[in-house]
Amino acid sequence: MIFASLPMTLRLYDSLTRAKQPLQPLHPGLVTMYCCGITVYDYCHLGHARTCITWDLVRRYLQWSGYEVRYVQNFTDIDDKILKRAVDESSTMEAVSEKFIAAYFEDMEALGVQPADLYPRATHTLDGIKRLIAELEAKGYAYPSGGDVYYSVRNFDGYGKLSGRKLEDLQAGASGRVTLADPDGAQKQDPFDFALWKGAKPGEPAWESPWGKGRPGWHIECSAMVREFLGETIDLHVGGNDLIFPHHENEIAQSEAVTGKPLAQYWLHNGMVKVDGEKMSKSLGNFTTIRALLETVDPMAIRLLVLQGHYRKPLDFTETAIAAATNGWHTLREGLQFGYDYGDDFGWELEFSPLSPDANQWTGAFQEAVDDDFNFAGGLAVLFELAKHLRSEGNKLKFEGSTPADLDLLQTQWTTLVSLAEILGLSLNPESQSNDSDGLTDGDIEQLVAQRTEARKDKNWAEGDRLRDVLQEAGITLVDKPGGVTEWFR
Repeated sequence: MIFASLPMTLRLYDSLTRAKQPLQPLHPGLVTMYCCGITVYDYCHLGHARTCITWDLVRRYLQWSGYEVRYVQNFTDIDDKILKRAVDESSTMEAVSEKFIAAYFEDMEALGVQPADLYPRATHTLDGIKRLIAELEAKGYAYPSGGDVYYSVRNFDGYGKLSGRKLEDLQAGASGRVTLADPDGAQKQDPFDFALWKGAKPGEPAWESPWGKGRPGWHIECSAMVREFLGETIDLHVGGNDLIFPHHENEIAQSEAVTGKPLAQYWLHNGMVKVDGEKMSKSLGNFTTIRALLETVDPMAIRLLVLQGHYRKPLDFTETAIAAATNGWHTLREGLQFGYDYGDDFGWELEFSPLSPDANQWTGAFQEAVDDDFNFAGGLAVLFELAKHLRSEGNKLKFEGSTPADLDLLQTQWTTLVSLAEILGLSLNPESQSNDSDGLTDGDIEQLVAQRTEARKDKNWAEGDRLRDVLQEAGITLVDKPGGVTEWFR
């Protein structure tokens, strides 16, 4: 789905310059993109869903806009948390990693996240990691100590430029990777230095290296993978904003000290997920995995929840928010269904090529909105406008048998909605249709409709609205007609 024309106005917020910049790839027509992926020691949670959906959306949009995108997302499969899980389960680091990598792909497929072009792993990039460490040592940026190898932070003049922090003000602890009580402090020349290679410990997996058996530090893994699979400088380096410090800051220090070139032209970061206004954590009991959520929530509603907020802002996961996203998906789904319900009667071609950005006024409005720092929420408004109109026309056809609307215009609107929804990964599929009515029988629905009618007769509008919302969440559309009659359909 790549079109010939390339956007001239796409601007994105660069975390390094703290300003919106026009996208100008290193190679015209090609965007190289690296996403810091997951550490595979547990099932993916809501934060992972937000990150993976966000960058899936960006990639899809860039492709629709005319770019070829080379997208790499890593797996961190060497880590203390993986080792702890392996010990707790009397397993191995490799077995734990394989288990949760498989689970990751299952979760992402359910959410409609397209696979990356490559998924490098730390264990598959060890030669590149060791080569990078050796170059840092040769240039005076790294030193061995007690079987470990550390990066000398003060030797890199630009340290802190991404996070905006000064060495004297730095606080460790971002992403739970560094603790203030540093067990390796005695081996460091400076408390701010960080490990590039960790000497082997009894009972832990280890690999041979010029500095003895051991394993790589977390930060060096991504620097090596970016270099090996995308080059010394890439276009977009993306990830959650909890990675800005220390992970991305350290990546810059490692890579740029060796190459003398910018690691990335643009740094993009998505906001974190909160649950009812609080940070998501297991200790607070508000930790939700993707697969647990999918037991009760349509995957397209989860995508829509992510779409409805700007990617750089925090996303608050609440029952109200997911209910609103579910209702929004019902609206879009009815609009998307329109052509499949009535297109044969109108002689429409239901198989068609995706529309280009300059196809019509709606694709143009969508592009204009999203070109402003990937404002998908603004673009989504175009889809809702189309879907609501098509739903209205569908109601006329269903209950009145005809519509005065121009059928050619309706066809354009429907094909536009389908094309734009595809860009956003919003699709009609059997899984998303399977729970349309939450198991409600026709009798159950008739009873709820009757209760709503009685509530409205008694002028109990709040109860009437509540019952309407219950039915809408179950995929039931109500049509109030003259004489107090209410008709419904799935």
